[in-house]
Amino acid sequence: MAKKPRIVIIGAGMAGLTAANKLYTSTGSKDLFELFVVEGGTRIGGRINTSEFGGDRIEMGATWIHGIGGSPVHQIAQEIHALESDKPWECMDGFSDEPKTIAEGGFQLNASIVDPISTLFKNLMDFAQGKLTEDSAGSGDVRYYNFAAKAASKGCTSNGGFGNKSVGAFLRQGLDAYWDSSKDREELRGYGKWSRKLLGEAIFAMHEDTQRTYTSAGDLLTLDFEAESEYRMFPGEEITISKGYLSIIEYLASVLPPGVIQLGRKVSRIEWQPESHQSVEMANGYDSRPVKIHFFDGSVMLADHVIVTVSLGVLKAGTCQDSGMFNPPLPSFKTQAITRLGYGVVNKLFLQLCPTGKRKANDMNKFPSLQMVFHRSDSDLRHKKIPWWMRRTASLSPIYKNSSVLLSWFAGKEALELETLSDEEIINGVTTTVSSLLSQPHAAVKSNSHEFCNGNLKSVESLGDSEVRFAKVLKSKWGRDPLFLGSYSYVAVGSSGDDLDTMAEPLPKVGSSESAGVHPLQILFAGEATHRTHYSTTHGAYFSGLREANRLLQHYHCVGV
Repeated sequence: MAKKPRIVIIGAGMAGLTAANKLYTSTGSKDLFELFVVEGGTRIGGRINTSEFGGDRIEMGATWIHGIGGSPVHQIAQEIHALESDKPWECMDGFSDEPKTIAEGGFQLNASIVDPISTLFKNLMDFAQGKLTEDSAGSGDVRYYNFAAKAASKGCTSNGGFGNKSVGAFLRQGLDAYWDSSKDREELRGYGKWSRKLLGEAIFAMHEDTQRTYTSAGDLLTLDFEAESEYRMFPGEEITISKGYLSIIEYLASVLPPGVIQLGRKVSRIEWQPESHQSVEMANGYDSRPVKIHFFDGSVMLADHVIVTVSLGVLKAGTCQDSGMFNPPLPSFKTQAITRLGYGVVNKLFLQLCPTGKRKANDMNKFPSLQMVFHRSDSDLRHKKIPWWMRRTASLSPIYKNSSVLLSWFAGKEALELETLSDEEIINGVTTTVSSLLSQPHAAVKSNSHEFCNGNLKSVESLGDSEVRFAKVLKSKWGRDPLFLGSYSYVAVGSSGDDLDTMAEPLPKVGSSESAGVHPLQILFAGEATHRTHYSTTHGAYFSGLREANRLLQHYHCVGV
């Protein structure tokens, strides 16, 4: 009797369910494999988690389709009509085109102050990502290209490489070059204790903090400069999914028969056989399968192939000396890549405005989309009551026009701190921050809408006579969730795109001298942290799931695409 190869996929997120969908639906493979998807949590989706808050559809995790041109996620969303909905959803208007940039103390910053620094930051990032070159720079960009080129040249190695240069260091060197060439030395008036340079530095820091949430690097000094140009985005606009990102996950899972996906099955250890030897174990009269998966409930599952799709954070924790997620441990080339790559925490905070005083429920749609400019946390000029964890969040905005639900993003240690705070502590901290930003200097906030005059924010009749208050909050907690231990990966200083390729290598490798006589492809790896050019994205996870499914299909001479 011939036994079917058993494939067990660990994790029911985008990568795992894409692999399962491909393996199950490929021509000729439906009866070839025994297929299981084991998920440690109580839901499918992984770092995709669509929810509701304040009557609106929101995303606790993955939010955007990053470019619609060529994106497989966008293609699926179109096919299943997930881009159409009568119900409001997060960021249905796209990015806010007209945010109000407000400096600590209640000062609105006009375009003449904000735009030059914002343009500088964008051009520096375009240079780092390979989008701005000497040839591509138009007449208006040449100046910024020169700032970027000067910054990039600092600290280069003798062969022209960038060594261990970070994006953070590059950005600050670009800002220094800008200040060195700046001809506008006139000091500002009407902005309290803010000087022109202090404001410029703070606006630049605001954009750095936004970049921290894009990359998950809690400190941009840890983000590798050279690898930044390898990252790829699809062309076209960035959009959110009307029916929720979870609709993509549910579509992928819908083809799988009952029993394939098993929830609440948290893996404790994976035993595999990297060396050639005859197994003495028997299972149902046959030689035992080479991989044994142990679960926290004490149960065991045998497999011929395991596709591991857990997060890089879980792999980091699982390959440390005190762990033992893999037995025997993974080879050093694999663990070194896991150690070197970066993996950070990004959390979202949703707050619902509540009507108070004269403010009516349908009047809560006047809250502006804010870009927030703060003094440094060690500055003597700072507002002492604004909590430190608010000072590095760059924005606070309604999730779409006329929504009473506001959203802020947090990264790094601020994101981790957010997870520890009570709802009351969060509401008090955000309210204090809003009061500093949306009121006249040294005045209490009394608004859900504001009119801006001469730098200062002036309250108007339509605001009513009550303070801004929040009815409730909802936050993500990716950092302390043991199934994720963070949000997404980045290429850290000291690592490279080669480490992402190493992450994708299966064990044992087919055809290697070490694998002679060994069961091939026992452990395969998928997930966003295994894709060299699309790491940190849902489509990167999707591509990785397809890659590993095709690897197995080709191994068994099935059709893979």
